[in-house]
Amino acid sequence: MSTAPEDTDGKRKLHFPSALTVLVMVTLAVWILAFVVPSGAYKRNADGAPVQGTYHREDSGLSFLDRLTDLFLSPVNGLYGVQDSKTGQVGPDKVGELYGSAGVFLFVLAIGAFITVVFATGAMDRGIARLAHRLRDRGALLIVGVMAVFSLLGTVEGFAEETLGFYGLIVPLMLALGFDRMVATGAIILGSGIGVLCSTVNPFATGVASSAADISLGDGIALRAVMWIVLTGVTTAYVVRYARRVRADPSRSLSGFRPGDQEQARHAAEPAPLTGLHKLVLGTVGLVFAFMIFSVIPWASALTGDADAAPYSWELGWSFPHLAALFLCAAVLVGLLTRMGEDKISSTVVQGAADFISPALVIVLARGVTVLMNNAKITDTVLHSIEGVVSGTPSALFGIMVFAVNLPLAFLIPSTSGHATLAMPILAPLADFANVSRAVVVTAWAAASGWMNLWVPTTAVIMGGVSLAKVGYDKYLRFVWPLLALLAALICGFVALGAVLT
Repeated sequence: MSTAPEDTDGKRKLHFPSALTVLVMVTLAVWILAFVVPSGAYKRNADGAPVQGTYHREDSGLSFLDRLTDLFLSPVNGLYGVQDSKTGQVGPDKVGELYGSAGVFLFVLAIGAFITVVFATGAMDRGIARLAHRLRDRGALLIVGVMAVFSLLGTVEGFAEETLGFYGLIVPLMLALGFDRMVATGAIILGSGIGVLCSTVNPFATGVASSAADISLGDGIALRAVMWIVLTGVTTAYVVRYARRVRADPSRSLSGFRPGDQEQARHAAEPAPLTGLHKLVLGTVGLVFAFMIFSVIPWASALTGDADAAPYSWELGWSFPHLAALFLCAAVLVGLLTRMGEDKISSTVVQGAADFISPALVIVLARGVTVLMNNAKITDTVLHSIEGVVSGTPSALFGIMVFAVNLPLAFLIPSTSGHATLAMPILAPLADFANVSRAVVVTAWAAASGWMNLWVPTTAVIMGGVSLAKVGYDKYLRFVWPLLALLAALICGFVALGAVLT
């Protein structure tokens, strides 16, 4: 924990360090450990995957100055380090394949630009506001509608922090229907959170993890889609059940009612109607994300069940460079459709990229850590130390183990992008040893990260949400813990089934 001065009384207040600070500390820790952990390597097959049982000790050949240089260059290597085809070493001046995360880095900036342009039009905010107001007289349907929209946005583009802007609308509406503040809090946090937990194509979670695991973003999408439908339904039913109980008997409210709640709610203003341009923007957003999903799915493998099936002629097989270009073009398109003008489009795109530079840098720093491990040749040593645990492990148990292992990692590294980039180089090859698809590892990882982010007090979504709703964090925990237990059991069932079927 780090400390920071508090402005009001001169006392110092404890704060959890940012994701960037955590990764800097991890970088230093890994660099020091590389002096102690023996170096070694596996033999690789034609696909570059480690061959089980072939681990052997192998000197890294690095001097102290070489290691110091690697530490100094780790962020640079994390962005555009190139892996030498002969030695396997990574550096900015090597000749071989790109090892850094430049493609993912640019993709994050591009989708940040697109999302910012969309929100600048006011279409997304007004669309959700109109939906909520239209369903204001049908309480249960309002909850279902809000949670379904937030969950959909969460599963396709990681809609989470953006929900903080909706408490001023949703809380009064819920109170006017006889519900309490906890219903609004649950609908918002759990709606978007369950979508992120079941990230089907969320670029900041599944996208980054798939890239780090060296698989397509579309691999495993069927399992994640089914999981998203089921868990969204279960979570929505949980919130609706609580809401009906509170309306029938207000004394059973976990959050209680503040003075003036009901009176204030009755004066909630009706949002302005959607314009033709707003509808056009929302339709464009839907088409862009639908096209993204189409472009990354390996359709031949998905439809035939054969992982080695030859791609259909109409398959695009796009990866992150293509998707970065797609979202940049889409951002400009939305700007042109809404007549923003060249000045406004340029400034909004730049602002959007700037707003997303933090998660992009997290990815770079995390990748820099894997470069340190690679050059010191300790990645395979760590992998070998776990090989014996997963060898002979039933597939179902392996999937559950991956979920459990990632729970503490998700707490220590609250950034999903950083967590994925850091963990996948170790976890993905373990799937090869256990004869399980790497896509299951990605799904289990995303579920663990998403499950933790439904309640940990280190995220702005949770602490900012309960603060805006004026609901105590302890009361929110009391509300959500039975659901967390149920979700954990369901997740274990899904990843176990996915591991067995693959």
